[in-house]
Amino acid sequence: MLSERSKKILFSLVCVAVVALAATAGFASEGGEGAHHVDKAAQMKDFGWRVLNFAVLVGILVWALKKANVKGSLNDRQAQIEKDLKDARAAREAAEAKLAEYSGKLDQASKEIDELHAAIVREGEQEKARIIAEARSAAEKIVAQAALSAEQETLKARNELRAEAARLAVEIASGKLAGAIQKNDHDRFVGEYLDKVVQIQ
Repeated sequence: MLSERSKKILFSLVCVAVVALAATAGFASEGGEGAHHVDKAAQMKDFGWRVLNFAVLVGILVWALKKANVKGSLNDRQAQIEKDLKDARAAREAAEAKLAEYSGKLDQASKEIDELHAAIVREGEQEKARIIAEARSAAEKIVAQAALSAEQETLKARNELRAEAARLAVEIASGKLAGAIQKNDHDRFVGEYLDKVVQIQ
């Protein structure tokens, strides 16, 4: 479907063509009649018709151009193109701004991820060091407790040996065992006492 403006332009061109064809036909018929004799009045009449036809043709063209509003159409089209270009520039600038914004956010997110990873690694190392320190402290306490227990057991055994040695010494000294203990028993008692002392130390 043609637009209203296109229809107006087409109609104007058809009118111009019809007028031009009519004028040409009129000139041809007048030229054929005057071929046998030259008539000044006929020439002036022919010239007048030509001028009139030309003026009508120019008038029709001017009218058609005004109706078609070619200049206005061109101005409107130019304005539309300028508007489209301006909108395209604005859209491109907006897209570039968004791209810069998202690039900045992506860089910031990457930086935060790196910082978080580093913090997790640091916390892991600190936790590892804390666990090792606690394990060492617990081991040292266990060793200290074991040493204390061993020392207490040693002291207890020494005290028991001393008490036993004192008892035996008292009994020997009081003569209760003087007749019953022979030299072999005496040597055995002394040897057992010495073995216990060596084990305690």
